[in-house]
Amino acid sequence: MPDSQHCQRALDMVIECSPDHLVNHCLRSYAFGVSMAHKVKQPFDKEVLFLGSIMHDLGLTSTFDSGNSFEIDGAKAARSFCISHDLSSEKADLVHEMVVHHNTVGIAHKLDPEIALLHFGAGADVAGLWINDIHKTTLSEVLADHPRLDFKESMIKLLSDQAARKPQNYMTPLIELGFLKKIDKVPF
Repeated sequence: MPDSQHCQRALDMVIECSPDHLVNHCLRSYAFGVSMAHKVKQPFDKEVLFLGSIMHDLGLTSTFDSGNSFEIDGAKAARSFCISHDLSSEKADLVHEMVVHHNTVGIAHKLDPEIALLHFGAGADVAGLWINDIHKTTLSEVLADHPRLDFKESMIKLLSDQAARKPQNYMTPLIELGFLKKIDKVPF
């Protein structure tokens, strides 16, 4: 984790409103994203990557679920957090875009490196995508430091609830294509 007050405050806020399995998922998403920096071949802002990673699922929490797709609700909350903690509007906007696009298949990897790395990190953790791009030792260490707990079952429940309550949600067509089965088959 980058050593900044912004990162610590964001982590504290996420811990306060999120179940442990979701906090650990966000931390793993950051670590896996950093471990796949070779995929973007560009410099990236580690603080911004951490902020977007740790807050990317705020829209799945009751605190920040305001009825939009969880990506939109989370992006608004993350940007608001950044602005209220005196991050530049440029960084706050990038964090917003990271959260909005963290699961936009076919798009995220073409955008800013921070967006691509969050997409890769979260995709590796949720669906086992790109895990061959993560060194086995790194994978083991991250999983030991931030255990999955009941992540698979809990994430399947959270996403199913989102799709049922918000059929316009981005995840609904992915679920219809079998995304929940992909989550259930993750090898860790």
